[in-house]
Amino acid sequence: MHSFTSSGSLTVNAQGFVDCLVVGGGAGGGTRYGAGGGGGGMLSGSSVYLKAGSLTVAVGAGGAGGTNAANVGTVGNNGITSRIDNFYSTGGGGGGGQSYGYNSTAIYGLPGLNGGSGGGGGAYATGSATSGGSGFAPLGNNGGSGANNAGGGGGGAGSVGSAATSSAGGNGGSGAASSITGTSVTRAGGGGGSGASTSGAGGSGGGGGSATSGTANTGGGGGGDAGGTGGNGGSGIVIIRYAI
Repeated sequence: MHSFTSSGSLTVNAQGFVDCLVVGGGAGGGTRYGAGGGGGGMLSGSSVYLKAGSLTVAVGAGGAGGTNAANVGTVGNNGITSRIDNFYSTGGGGGGGQSYGYNSTAIYGLPGLNGGSGGGGGAYATGSATSGGSGFAPLGNNGGSGANNAGGGGGGAGSVGSAATSSAGGNGGSGAASSITGTSVTRAGGGGGSGASTSGAGGSGGGGGSATSGTANTGGGGGGDAGGTGGNGGSGIVIIRYAI
């Protein structure tokens, strides 16, 4: 078994089939009652064909959390794609934020971004529910929608992010389990959304809670923040296993 926690290469002496797990980087959470970032996409397969030669392995970094300047929140950044050779898994979608409109008085929610799992929708004070980003099936799930003064939870590889309710942030979606290492490990959970009264929890599998970062090498999404900087997404991982 080869477990890559950073980018590198894999030398394949003879072509053949392997089991593999490829998890993209988790996304950053949004800010100003921001939403949770989506977990990185999770690609798991058996009997995956690898050609002979030196194959590129890229472990995607987590996306940076959104920032808040002059009460204008921003959306978190998407996570970076992981891959081995031609097998790719997309990074998570950034969590939504909250921003002033053009008249500098109305406050609108910024939707979550699409990704391996989608980011949660940002909080709003004017208008209606803000949509979460879409996940790329079967790699991940959608983010939850935002509500009044609360961001939705980022989607996870195992379930959708929870929608926010008024002033209460949504929980991040759960990650998915893999036993490729011989032990069941859950990865790629979504980040929790921030709310004016309560904030959502990060999803199982490395997702961050309020303003906290996703766990490294799980692809967990970062948590949204009420007014400062959103949590960063956790980096991804690539694992290869084969019979000798």
